[in-house]
Amino acid sequence: MAYNIVYKNSIQRDLKKLSKAEAQRILNQIEEELSKKPETYPVLKGQFTGLRKYRIGDYRVIFAILGDDVLVLRIGYRKDVYKQKI
Repeated sequence: MAYNIVYKNSIQRDLKKLSKAEAQRILNQIEEELSKKPETYPVLKGQFTGLRKYRIGDYRVIFAILGDDVLVLRIGYRKDVYKQKI
């Protein structure tokens, strides 16, 4: 089953912090991999309980599965992404 990828509006701000090539690579990876089996990625704990993470090199994608949709909530560098509120 293929999931629909939906992006939160704040994702544009996250991507502006990255180079264009890096942002495009991350978006391509999300569209290819995350839409296939998002339930296989690790569940987060603490303030992000119920959300999941997808690792792309040094970057993390925080997302939630809502029915047939995958809602991408945050994209950021691995050490900074968990410090921000969603």
